[in-house]
Amino acid sequence: MSKITAAITAVGAYVPDYVLTNDILATMVETNDEWITSRTGIKERRILKDKDKGTSFLGIKAAEDLIAKRNLDPKEIDMVIFATATPDLPVAATAAYTASKIGAVNAFSYDLQAACSSFLYGMSTAASYIESGRYKKVLVIGADKMSSIIDYTDRTTCIIFGDGGGAVLFEPNEEGLGLQDEYLRSDGIGREFLKIEAGGSLLPPTEETVANRQHFVQQDGKTVFKYAVSNMADASSKILERNNLTGQDVNWLVAHQANKRIIDATAKRMELDEKKVLMNIQRYGNTTSATLPLLLHDYEKQLKKGDNIVFASFGGGFTWGSIFLKWAYNA
Repeated sequence: MSKITAAITAVGAYVPDYVLTNDILATMVETNDEWITSRTGIKERRILKDKDKGTSFLGIKAAEDLIAKRNLDPKEIDMVIFATATPDLPVAATAAYTASKIGAVNAFSYDLQAACSSFLYGMSTAASYIESGRYKKVLVIGADKMSSIIDYTDRTTCIIFGDGGGAVLFEPNEEGLGLQDEYLRSDGIGREFLKIEAGGSLLPPTEETVANRQHFVQQDGKTVFKYAVSNMADASSKILERNNLTGQDVNWLVAHQANKRIIDATAKRMELDEKKVLMNIQRYGNTTSATLPLLLHDYEKQLKKGDNIVFASFGGGFTWGSIFLKWAYNA
């Protein structure tokens, strides 16, 4: 009997209509298009302006896109993993609400939070469930409404982030396609350099924490950049080494879209041709948990059955890692 592997069989995505350009940002904080583009590679990002809609809206729309494209009966979905750093509510799982809204009435579901590595970790989790043989269809959603936790008077963070959602379906494969290997890591030293100070059990909300703007993302940009460059490149290099691959063997790099310079450094470490590096940071900025599925969605038609794909990510905590996957279908 063939070994069961976990393959991605469908992709969906959604981004809000409103486009926040660098020029618009320049009217809000002291910055300009050239400064942002040269340091990050970002030209614009999408923002969910409707205050009555949360991260679940982005995830639901992405899942519905996948379901429609795949002509999938949502009742067949066994589980839903919702990767996000911006859940709709504390305690009440965004995944449970999302699963109900898309009609996945037979699925169990939960949220997964590992900052910008959430979707990568979600892929690993979904693959393990599939490989166990207990489940046949696992939906992994990555979505974040980063605009809800960004201080638009802080130019060190507001230029980076955007809102969006993406989704992939994992199913069993007996052709040897799908997830081949993973190298996932974390280091609690990152807690000091990328965080939201207030709102958790350590510092619950008060009038003072709100007045001090402690409910927004704070980042030590230089330190985070240094760790991201070394760790994302290191993880990608290790996944190649462990699987006896070189840059020539890799068809595509699907890297977290945090900063173009970090992506370029990862590709250089892998000795990868720039034509193999998928990039949409210029259009969406850093959508946190949504960057990887958004890349798959935007480039889906270029992906061919059997292609060797390396995923890489780095996020707050710190969390990071790389996954080697063989693509399972032709769009």
